[in-house]
Amino acid sequence: MPNNPTIFIEDFTPGETRELDCGIVTEEEIIKFAKQFDPQYFHIDPEAAKESMYKGLIASGWHTASITMSGLVEMYVAKSASLGSPGIDELRWHLPVRPNDNLTVRVTVTSARKSKSKPEMGVLTNEVEVFNQNEQMVLSMKGTGFFKSRT
Repeated sequence: MPNNPTIFIEDFTPGETRELDCGIVTEEEIIKFAKQFDPQYFHIDPEAAKESMYKGLIASGWHTASITMSGLVEMYVAKSASLGSPGIDELRWHLPVRPNDNLTVRVTVTSARKSKSKPEMGVLTNEVEVFNQNEQMVLSMKGTGFFKSRT
């Protein structure tokens, strides 16, 4: 947790939306990530990927999820009194991410409440959507996070 967090559970409002441009995904990043974590040919070999059903190199879905997490940390987690997360639900990869796609993460708060059993903390639920530069959804998921309460 940061030394002086500025975001607590009370600072989230259901219906609130936050958005962040995560930048361009390069071919080099796609290959580097995939070689370490998901070395399927359509993630690591641009020439062989042309023969795949994707007709070209695509990012691993786990790479897209990692970019999404980085965006969430930049957007609010690093500034918050975050206590971690029990997990995500309904993770979906809607479209492949390709080299030079520019990704934007959008988070919509669905619930923010203080814990009944642990009033010093609260539970946040949200819907996360990631879009490419053509405003096409490439990833969606539902997340839950724990945050300290200000009071």
